[in-house]
Amino acid sequence: MSIVSRLLTPPGEPVESLRIVPMRRRHVRSILAIEERLYPKPWTAGVFNSEIDLVRRGERHYVVGMLGSELVAYGGLMFAAGEAHVTNIAVAPELQRRGYARRLLLRLVNVAVDRGSTALTLEVRVSNTAAQAMYRQFGFAPAGVRQRYYENTEDALVMWAHDIDSPEYRARLDTIAKGAP
Repeated sequence: MSIVSRLLTPPGEPVESLRIVPMRRRHVRSILAIEERLYPKPWTAGVFNSEIDLVRRGERHYVVGMLGSELVAYGGLMFAAGEAHVTNIAVAPELQRRGYARRLLLRLVNVAVDRGSTALTLEVRVSNTAAQAMYRQFGFAPAGVRQRYYENTEDALVMWAHDIDSPEYRARLDTIAKGAP
C-alpha cells in the first residue's frame, strides 16, 4: 500500500502490518529519503554502509520496517562491553504515532537481551517528549544531558535502562508486546 493510500484510508480501517527485517545495502536509498526529511544533518549513505559492515562483524544490529514493499522505518543498536546503545530509530513523518517505533524498539531490545546485554542506553532530543515517553515505557530513565549534542544546538537527554536481563524486565517486554500494533 502506498503512502498516499494509507493517508487516504479512513481512521479505524486496517493498515498493513509492519514487517521488520534486517537492514541491507539495498535499503539505504529509502532510509536516506526518510533521514533527509527528519534531520537537519542526516547520516550519509557512507555512514549507513559502514554500520552495515559492522553488522557483519557482530558490532551492530540494524532493522528496517516495511509496509508491503515500502520501507517506512529503521533502527539500530551498537554493542559494547555487555551493554547496547540505540543508535537511531526513525519513522517516516507521515506514519509517526502509529506504534511503529515501539515495534522497532521492542525488536532491538529483544536482540540486545538475546546478545547478553544487561543495560541499554540512548540519546534523545530534549524537545522530543513523545520519544522520551515511549522510552520510559521500556524502562529507560534520564541519566544526564549532553549539551549541544544535536547539530551543535540542541541538548540530548541521555537515558538508560538497567537489568534488561532480569525476569522483571522480560515481563515488561511481554506487556509491551501484547499492546503493540
